Amino acid sequence: MVLHEMAHARTGDKGTLVTISLIAYRREDFARLEREVTAERVAAHFREWVDGPVLRYSLPQLGALNFVLQRAAAYSVTRSLALDAHGKCLGSALLAMEIEGE
Repeated sequence: MVLHEMAHARTGDKGTLVTISLIAYRREDFARLEREVTAERVAAHFREWVDGPVLRYSLPQLGALNFVLQRAAAYSVTRSLALDAHGKCLGSALLAMEIEGE
């Protein structure tokens, strides 16, 4: 199952920090998100881009997980010459992650 089938994402970035919130469409799917989408899996998913540990915060009342990723200064919005270095595209990249399920 691809993650975007059960959740949507919101992102933000400030310099070298990016936050990605992953929000279940249905409250009953939150437990699966919490089980399957660990900080370690997110770090592995973004391994070529992340420069440091990935932190995960669980917000069960909202049916959401919030991830904080550290990226290299060369990839920050204010330092990169890349066309789209903003964190907004990373939410879509996370939603492409495969997880266990139907």
